[in-house]
Amino acid sequence: MLAETLRARRQEREILLMTHIVMGYPSFDASLRVVEAMVEAGVEIMELQIPFSEPIADGPVILHANQGSLQAGSTVERCLTFGEEVARRFDIPFLLMSYYNILFKYGVEAFAQRMAEAGLAGAIVPDLPPEEAGDYLAAMAAHDLATVFIFSPNTSDERMARIAAVAQGLVYCVARKGVTGADTAFSDELDAYLARCRTATDLPLALGFGVKDRADVDFLRGRVDLAVIGTQTIRVMEEQGVDAIKPFIEGLRS
Repeated sequence: MLAETLRARRQEREILLMTHIVMGYPSFDASLRVVEAMVEAGVEIMELQIPFSEPIADGPVILHANQGSLQAGSTVERCLTFGEEVARRFDIPFLLMSYYNILFKYGVEAFAQRMAEAGLAGAIVPDLPPEEAGDYLAAMAAHDLATVFIFSPNTSDERMARIAAVAQGLVYCVARKGVTGADTAFSDELDAYLARCRTATDLPLALGFGVKDRADVDFLRGRVDLAVIGTQTIRVMEEQGVDAIKPFIEGLRS
């Protein structure tokens, strides 16, 4: 269902925007205002990250946001309630992003059921490889939830095919090795990698890690279906306030 929604929206735009927030940073009230601003700016899909003490895929900006949210008292249940609130209020798909320990402690089946009841579209669990995801895949499939997996530049063709066999909704293509937030060189060197990604799956492709301005988004037109902007929106919020989010997002694709 998510893939079909994105394909339909892709007929209307050359490239879609996917944004990312850490729920509860710097507060849940601020998070709601950020989501509202992003939706008003035309974002097609959002990742809602449940804060975690050891977010291994994230760089210092998102790590700091995770720590700030936890220190402010965020809980998994509060994040799920927030996810339900925005999913009911705004007419775009929302994905949960979290690390597997949270699902394991909550109970994988219970977590999937709670997501479905909340009206969420699916999840990204970056530290869960397909080989160890049997329970997760079964629970998500039982509730018609998308399982978003990740390609990276050093993923072999054979492994891309294995990942594509279990991915649903979209595939998240990491632009480079490393964690979120560092600079990425958006150049023709990405073309061979993205061609391999496209060969591996017919799902919509989202590219993230380092997308920070309109030039980056323009470069990705025709190469992927979605540009993912995460760290840079947190920087904008921290430096300029929540009111700066909407014009920043609008400027990425005006």
